[in-house]
Amino acid sequence: MTRRRTPRTSVIRLTTGQAARTLRHPYSLHPPILALDFGATSVLITMAEPVTVDDLKFARQLACEASHFVLTLERRFGQADDQRAAA
Repeated sequence: MTRRRTPRTSVIRLTTGQAARTLRHPYSLHPPILALDFGATSVLITMAEPVTVDDLKFARQLACEASHFVLTLERRFGQADDQRAAA
């Protein structure tokens, strides 16, 4: 991930829970929509037409970071199980 050039002006933190889910809405005539649904709040990610190389780079980066996010959570979850078993 490259370093941010502009300062961050705000951060929105969305905590997951049982109602949280992700959905991909494929469309044949325009780019798909990726929905991150947190119950009362949803974040929709899509691209403008025509899809560009930069759009593909962003989508790949998003997938890569999501994969790393999952691996990190799995390690932490496993560590929590190990700690509970040791107690």
